[in-house]
Amino acid sequence: MGQEPRTLPPSPNWYCARCSDAVPGGLFGFAARTSVFLVRVGPGAGAIPGTPPFRVIGELVGHTERVSGFTFSHHPGQYNLCATSSDDGTVKIWDVETKAVVTEHALHQHTISALHWSPQVKDLIVSGDEKGVVFCYWLNRNDSQHLFIEPRTIFCLTCSPHHEDLVAIGYKDGIVVIIDISKKGEVIHRLRGHDDEIHSIAWCPLPGEDCLSISQEENSEEPAIPNGKVTAQTPVTKGCYLATGSKDQTIRIWSCSRGRGVMVLKLPFLKRRGGGIDPTIKERLWLTLHWPKDQPTQLVSSCFGGELLLWDLTQSWRRKYTLFSASSEGQNHSRIVFNLCPLQTEDDKQLLLSTSMDRDVKCWDMATLECCWSLPSLGGFAYSLAFSPVDMGCLAIGVGDGMIRVWNTLSIKNNYDVKNFWQGVKSKVTALCWHPTKEGCLAFGTDDGKVGLYDTYSNKPPQISSTYHKKTVYTLAWGPPLPPISLGGEGDRPSLTLYSCGGEGIVLQHNPWKLGGEAYDINKLIRDTNSIKYKLPVHTEVSWKADGKIMALGNEDGSIEIFQVPNLKLICTIQQHHKLVNTISWHHEHGSQPELSYLMASGSNNAVIYVHNLKTVIESNPESPVTITEPYRTLSGHTAKITSVAWSPHHDGRLVSASYDGTAQVWDTLREEPLCNFRGHRGRLLCVAWSPLDPDCIYSGADDFCVYKWLTPMQEHSRPPQGKKSIELEKKRLSQPKPKPKKKKKPTSRAPVKQDVYDGNEDESIRESSGPVENGLSDQEGEEEAREPELPSSIISVASREPVTCTPVSIGFEKSKITVNNKVTILKKEPPKEKSESITKKRKARSMLPLTTSLDHRSKEELHQDCLVLATAKHSKELNEDVSADLEERFHLGLFTDRTALYRMIEVEGKGHLENGHPELFHQLMLWKGDLKGVLQTAAERGELTDSLVAMAPVAGYHVWLWAVEAFAKQLCFQDQYVKAASHLLSIHKVYEAVELLKSNHFYREAIAVAKARLRPEDPILKDLYLTWGAILEKDGHYAVAAKCYLGAASAYDAAKVLSKKGDAASLKTAAELASIVGENELSSTLALRCAQELLLARNWVGAQEALKLHESLKGQRLVFCLLELLSKRLEERQLSEGKSSSYNVWAAGTEGPFVERVTAVWKSTFSLETPEQYQAALQQLQTIKYPSATNNTPSKQLLLHICHDLTLAVLSQHVASWDAAVEALLRAVVRSYDSGNFTIMQEVHSAFLPEGCDHLRDKLGEHQSPTTPAFKSLEAFFIYGRLYEFWWSLSKPCPKSSVWARAAHGRTTSVEQSQQIDSASPEETDPNISQPKPSGPPELDLSLTEESEQMLITCKELFSEKHASLQNSQRTVVEVQETLAEMIRQHQKSQVCKSTTNGPDKNESEQVAEQPLSSPQNQCKEEKNQPLSLPELTKSLTEANERIAKFPESVKIWPFPDVLECCLILLHIGAQCPGSVTQDMQQQAQELLQKYGNTKVYRRYCQTFCT
Repeated sequence: MGQEPRTLPPSPNWYCARCSDAVPGGLFGFAARTSVFLVRVGPGAGAIPGTPPFRVIGELVGHTERVSGFTFSHHPGQYNLCATSSDDGTVKIWDVETKAVVTEHALHQHTISALHWSPQVKDLIVSGDEKGVVFCYWLNRNDSQHLFIEPRTIFCLTCSPHHEDLVAIGYKDGIVVIIDISKKGEVIHRLRGHDDEIHSIAWCPLPGEDCLSISQEENSEEPAIPNGKVTAQTPVTKGCYLATGSKDQTIRIWSCSRGRGVMVLKLPFLKRRGGGIDPTIKERLWLTLHWPKDQPTQLVSSCFGGELLLWDLTQSWRRKYTLFSASSEGQNHSRIVFNLCPLQTEDDKQLLLSTSMDRDVKCWDMATLECCWSLPSLGGFAYSLAFSPVDMGCLAIGVGDGMIRVWNTLSIKNNYDVKNFWQGVKSKVTALCWHPTKEGCLAFGTDDGKVGLYDTYSNKPPQISSTYHKKTVYTLAWGPPLPPISLGGEGDRPSLTLYSCGGEGIVLQHNPWKLGGEAYDINKLIRDTNSIKYKLPVHTEVSWKADGKIMALGNEDGSIEIFQVPNLKLICTIQQHHKLVNTISWHHEHGSQPELSYLMASGSNNAVIYVHNLKTVIESNPESPVTITEPYRTLSGHTAKITSVAWSPHHDGRLVSASYDGTAQVWDTLREEPLCNFRGHRGRLLCVAWSPLDPDCIYSGADDFCVYKWLTPMQEHSRPPQGKKSIELEKKRLSQPKPKPKKKKKPTSRAPVKQDVYDGNEDESIRESSGPVENGLSDQEGEEEAREPELPSSIISVASREPVTCTPVSIGFEKSKITVNNKVTILKKEPPKEKSESITKKRKARSMLPLTTSLDHRSKEELHQDCLVLATAKHSKELNEDVSADLEERFHLGLFTDRTALYRMIEVEGKGHLENGHPELFHQLMLWKGDLKGVLQTAAERGELTDSLVAMAPVAGYHVWLWAVEAFAKQLCFQDQYVKAASHLLSIHKVYEAVELLKSNHFYREAIAVAKARLRPEDPILKDLYLTWGAILEKDGHYAVAAKCYLGAASAYDAAKVLSKKGDAASLKTAAELASIVGENELSSTLALRCAQELLLARNWVGAQEALKLHESLKGQRLVFCLLELLSKRLEERQLSEGKSSSYNVWAAGTEGPFVERVTAVWKSTFSLETPEQYQAALQQLQTIKYPSATNNTPSKQLLLHICHDLTLAVLSQHVASWDAAVEALLRAVVRSYDSGNFTIMQEVHSAFLPEGCDHLRDKLGEHQSPTTPAFKSLEAFFIYGRLYEFWWSLSKPCPKSSVWARAAHGRTTSVEQSQQIDSASPEETDPNISQPKPSGPPELDLSLTEESEQMLITCKELFSEKHASLQNSQRTVVEVQETLAEMIRQHQKSQVCKSTTNGPDKNESEQVAEQPLSSPQNQCKEEKNQPLSLPELTKSLTEANERIAKFPESVKIWPFPDVLECCLILLHIGAQCPGSVTQDMQQQAQELLQKYGNTKVYRRYCQTFCT
């Protein structure tokens, strides 16, 4: 397992004639999306011995759209220079060593399609575009030349290696020209023969035409006259062959001296081998060439399906070729090859690198024609990462190109041992999860809602669940079967079933044994078990605790619900995030303390990660569900939504998170401390996974099409970028492909096929099957990016968890072209259309029987003939054939004969009306005939029913009328007139149908109006309408209207929930009021409390109290807030707090009297708290709330709130004479301020609550040995500890108030920070010999100080607690040993890293890495020389220390105590500064304690100072 970073890069761009290149010495570059990735090949790559010698070493970032061309400078001495062209219109010149742009030009007006750095002229870069314009650009003199040779699309161009002025250009239509740039682009030869796109041009590596034995006569098929101009045979054009490869399936070799073709090679059809590709996909041919330098009689070409051929040109009459990798199966590319680049390594191996549509870069050995190695790549977002728990090191990657990658990260022989799985996937893979125990069993979920199971060890297609999600699959998890699946007998059911959560908010349980059967929606079980009436939340995440007993569901409203098996009893709801939950992860089971496995981390669309400790809730198994609103730990630092979190399987409480801010962050959750930040991605991170084998190695995937393997010790940043940095990252992300506004024009301005050619790569390759081959290549990246600006959320449906509503842009550009043309033609047609309409309006007055009328206006002869025919018909008894034929012809006589004839006449007239576009006249005629039913039927069939026709329908009977109205309603729906259609349905009393019609077309307001007006109030349809509309409004963020809908549906609970969604104080307050009106008391109180906490952050005290007034159960909280307000005001008056408050309550004004008395007075006057019963009730309310312990990173406002909670409990306990509880609560408040390193607040608590010291409490507790005695001892110790520091500082400074001192002097004693902290504290603390402070002012002052303080110094004896010193010493030993072990591991790993990278290209980087470890532990190393560092000894001392700790009584361990040795040191300092102030006896005791317990690193040097 290589200890080095690795990159799985994006796929090389498709359909570009030259977008990869290589230079001697082993540097290869390929264009992928908007950047170029660089790969070091050969010995210089510094690969681990035995693995393929290549390494991805960097990226050239700067273009904003797809890079279409890439070429190195092939001049010795400037191999570090290269050029790129891009769809953003620029050509940039780069230095690959600095990875920076040297210069650039934007001369082209059209899309650049070809680029080459001249092999003859050091600073000449030639580029061509789709309109046929060529630019020559001379880098050194910053000069350019514009050439326009032919008005055709250029496909490729190659400069001659033998003559500096010759350039060969290949066009889209098969023409090849050779031009002389010194003569303004004069055409030397026009080579005709190909009849389709030219994909590649290769000059023969040898000048002259002696290398191939081709006689003039052989080419009888070629015309004898050269094509193009007959030029004088200058030595320039004499002698050189040129090879061209075209889409017409031929390779042609041309002679420059004769200006004509001399050989044609037709590609052979080879039998496809290997099953690595999807047979349903047809790809077009791409024919690329490479003419090897040292073998001019051989030519390498690509072929139909990805094979490479080596042609033998020696015998031109025989088409002889050798297949690359003919012997070994499956080494070839499985799809067409785009580029071939020769590369000579430092050890003079001749290699050939190929890029292909199969997304692999392959390296071939030209000596053996075998494949040396492959570099796989990704053609879509990396949505999901999952390590197999069974097959260690197997990493599955879910990618947006419709393929799952399984990367064996442990492979010894191959760093990139990656298998692709595409069968049955057919869309973006958004979720993955391995079966916990079954080998090779991988569950996957896709963007279109499909859930399937792969067996990665077989070649079979996956099993697909017959139940699809309606939207993207967000998460998959294996868990124990629940009813109904768990109801079978032991043998009839699987031990684990698969749970999937989809974008529509449903969690399904699939039976892996019967994926064809139905999957079960677990909401039904949740409803039944917990008898829930209101609407269940929309689920967005599901996670099972490792023991399979607890399931967590994350929801769209930010809540997390915790359920217990077997029937999913809801035991707890966590209301923390308030925005859609994206990820939940349970801590692993094998931590050093078992309770760690109850930690659950979660991330949402908010940038904060919360960790909750659910031990007490799960173990207490409450009757009714508990609501948690306080996190155990809060990790803030990211600046955008969190998409994924993962616990380290190697550490306790170490977490990595991935965020949309473009970084991954490693946290020490127990200390709320950011450890390191990875910024290697150029996009938003979507997933992250910790290597199961290497504690320092993490894999992350993002929307930049990359997966990175990175190492935590090698990261230079420790926390996510804030402010400026994140703006830079934003810029970096913006330099990724943008939506291409030009595209709308392009199809008309460009030849369409070229368009398709270009947009091929980021097509997630599977889509091709959906359209014809040529233009089915949709630009997937374009799709992802184009959606970005207006709907950022929908791009990454999996991460953002908002449903993808837009239609993909992958229609291929042919379609968009057509629509453009349509628009144009419509415009032209519109005026005549208007005219014809106006004419018809005038003609309406004309006759109903125009044909009959016109026949009656014919010549006299004709009319006379009519009379005769009519007479004969009327009067002859029997009509002979002639007469009836005459009558047939003269249909207008039907007016004067019988009804049948009249009907015939009406029929002819009617047909005429229809042909002339007057259906309404036809309908009237039918009405005259009395055939209304027929009229209605024909009108319905032709979609020509009108209001007036339907109004006449009752004439034909009731049933016909009903049928006609329904048909008309259908017709109106086709014309998008849904409301009118619904009104017609109402006219025939089809109320339900009308309501359904309005609802399904999103006319909710109208549907509700109709339903309420026409249906019974209790009709379930009405409730359903309210709920559906409410859900849609909620999704769109119209929370207030949504709440009205929920109230209409009588689900007040949901109304309150939705109002609180916005999370600002006003919304929360309204939601709380609403909840209390409708009797949802519990919800009301949590919302009111949240509202108060929001206002608290803004220091709006009045508002906070008003919010808490809403609910009786918050009486206790009002007391806490009241005390907090008084304390904040006190701090503000003493200028100890940073913020000024906007509004204090009236009662906070008075400042006289002791603090506690003021508090009780306010409680009495404002909250009418007088009787012990009331105190007792408030106490009970508050006792149930438990806050987590504080750390150095706890925000000060939160810290103050928690401290005041404890202080409130203390005051209440005093009032009910429960002194034990009062002492414990006070101690908790003090310890909180101590833990957070906030000395100022600790002293403030002392002065406010213990103004006279602890004696009165001792009296109250009495002399008997009460259970709180240890707590009281600790409290007293902290009080003295604070006084001791204040006294000591008063010696050094007249009046120090700064709490910075406190932080410096005071760290958590258990942590190794102590050493640095004492180092960084003021010199007086560190070493008395350095600076003895001169007594300032007259000596009397000092004396008076000492008199006051003598008493205090004597009480310091309380701090010298032997047992606490011993306990603390053991705890320090444990921490120190753990640190030493960790450091040893780190050093070992770093040395490995250094070994593997020093011979790599990034020397300077590895040196930095090597230096770093030496800098921090220097001071420790000095002292550790004499300390045993062998592993067994360390383990032994760890065990001994743990045993010692175990022996202490719980009472000592449970309550913290000031650091005894710290106190000893301070006393000795005071003794040294003020001789005689500390008694000899005490000094001796302090020295004894230091000698006895000062053996840990932290204290060793101080002890030496004082105890020598």
